Amino acid sequence: MREKWMVAILSACLLLSGCTGLKDIQDLNYIVAIGMDYDEKKGEYITYLQSLNFAEVAKQEGGRPTGPIPAFVAKAKGKTLNLAVSHLYKKSEPPLFFGHVITFVISNHLVDHKFREVVEEIERNKSLRHTMRIVIAEDPIQDVFQAKALFDYPAPYTVMFRKGGNRAYLDSLKPMLALQFLREYFEPMGVAKIPMVKIDHNTWKAEKKYPVLFFNGWAVFQNRKHIANLPFKDSLYMEWLTEKKNSVEEEVNEHEKLLAAVKLDSPKMKVKYMKGTASPVFSVELSVKGDLLEKIEDVSITKLNRIIAADTKKKVAALYKEGIQQQADLLNVGKKWYRRHPKSFHELEKSGTFYLDESSLKSIKVKAEISHFNTYKYYKREE
Repeated sequence: MREKWMVAILSACLLLSGCTGLKDIQDLNYIVAIGMDYDEKKGEYITYLQSLNFAEVAKQEGGRPTGPIPAFVAKAKGKTLNLAVSHLYKKSEPPLFFGHVITFVISNHLVDHKFREVVEEIERNKSLRHTMRIVIAEDPIQDVFQAKALFDYPAPYTVMFRKGGNRAYLDSLKPMLALQFLREYFEPMGVAKIPMVKIDHNTWKAEKKYPVLFFNGWAVFQNRKHIANLPFKDSLYMEWLTEKKNSVEEEVNEHEKLLAAVKLDSPKMKVKYMKGTASPVFSVELSVKGDLLEKIEDVSITKLNRIIAADTKKKVAALYKEGIQQQADLLNVGKKWYRRHPKSFHELEKSGTFYLDESSLKSIKVKAEISHFNTYKYYKREE
């Protein structure tokens, strides 16, 4: 009987000691972002780590920080990403922990010189989660990592760590997950894209200028090559057309006279392909709905819808033409075509030529409808 009690007591002790190997939150150095640049002269990768002091955040018990939380940024060089990071292990106490990496930041210079190698590393490295966000820094990575959100909120409140959700912010680009980018990057047709993050020094000011981060456009890739960096306006319009997770605010003008301001929801875009063609030949149909934000001039709803439709058609055509000039499929029409026409795609692939030209787009039809009027007394008279 005594032996049974001893066994029971020892078993209980073993169960109680099962968590003794776990570390407290303040006993680890949590890395929330990794940055990579490339030194072409030395042939070395420059790695940056952004660390967050979770112990300071935890002390607030759900409230906002009572004072500034410093951003800790480490830097090291090496022939590979892993070798560069390994130099930082011996110089970090408490030890580094990569289980909470949220964002991977790449420099513009690295995109131009070693991007394919970095993509392959992200794809095969099991310690990098494919659910992390991926961005391209237009400014030095160290400066980007030092930037905070407004009111001295720490790095995870900046745009680099923004959650995608079902819908993006108004007039803003959504973040890109590494998994989604890799899927689009290895597609034989269509574009892949990464948001470019930039520091704005002029919009916000406290006692002095307060730098904040924002998405400044898309870096566009076609057939596993970096094609171009689209400016913000074109990038936003491209996302509005193809991603169906955004809204845009637009001016309604006639002969350079402002008539109204409207918010347009994501359009329903149908792409109709012609049959029996050796490459994509198609027409586009758009259905656009939106809200009236401001009425500047007295204009009928019929005329307002007509102007919005004409302006949208013009912008879609301009975006498509810009893509053709850079050999990029900015409307992503090739993605569905090659799946429906595998034989034609393989023949086209052998030719090595870009699959779109100006004659590929046969027509654009747009139907616009403003359905909410923001308490304006809007009379629907015809013109």
